[in-house]
Amino acid sequence: MTSQMTASRQPAVPRVIVFGNEKGGTGKSTLAMHLAVALLNRGLKVATIDLDARQGTISRYVANRRLFAERTGHAVPMPEHLALHMSPHQIIESDLANALDHVAHCAVVVIDTPGHDSALSQAGHAYADVLVTPINDSLIDLDILAHVDPHKQTILRPSHYAERVWKAKQARAKRDGGSMDWVVVRNRLGQLEARNKKLMERLVGDLAKRIGFRVADGIHERVIYRELFLDGLTAEDLAMLSQGREVAMSHVAARQEIRNLMRALGLPEALQTGLASTI
Repeated sequence: MTSQMTASRQPAVPRVIVFGNEKGGTGKSTLAMHLAVALLNRGLKVATIDLDARQGTISRYVANRRLFAERTGHAVPMPEHLALHMSPHQIIESDLANALDHVAHCAVVVIDTPGHDSALSQAGHAYADVLVTPINDSLIDLDILAHVDPHKQTILRPSHYAERVWKAKQARAKRDGGSMDWVVVRNRLGQLEARNKKLMERLVGDLAKRIGFRVADGIHERVIYRELFLDGLTAEDLAMLSQGREVAMSHVAARQEIRNLMRALGLPEALQTGLASTI
């Protein structure tokens, strides 16, 4: 971003949705792209910002989508995309603020952060109106949020990422008086053994009451999510591209999972109460 751009962003314009977790492999980029396209399909102007430009998963997703459109002639909706790298001068806050100013004409900005701690990721968290933290439905992923007593199977104390989110909330409030809605998404759900699933439900529910986040279900473990990446497509694109042909039930289920997540994040309600005025 150029130095001439100013860091004058007003709170909640646009609505910033950050996908964050200090652990990789939880499906942040997949959820981020599916959500961005779902919002595009509802007529909103959407920007995506990649704060993990070195790995660049969502950047490649957007690039694959553009190549698909060029190759096939299908007019798929595209987000306005930016990728930020660590500044050589470490001016992280202003770099991100300038990027947000650049896409201030959009209704929604979806930010994908790296699966590790960094100054750029910390800055991204502090701009979230909605912070989405996907975790796989396992005790290994829960460890990023809390330490669990192995004998009593109860929460001992919040972990380092929970502390980082608390600091991000404080930074957000100090900067513009805004607040953050934190949603932990139990993602990549599968046919888990019932005892493990019930344990995760109880522990995540207990932790939610303790440190103040909401819980939502994400997507199931489906091959279709992995296959769509190469063409930059999402579950919502499949119905449009089927041209009247019958869509597989797994595709219908995948599309419904994304719609359920949108409702859990409060996005349909936000659109009905004025967010769409920025279209």
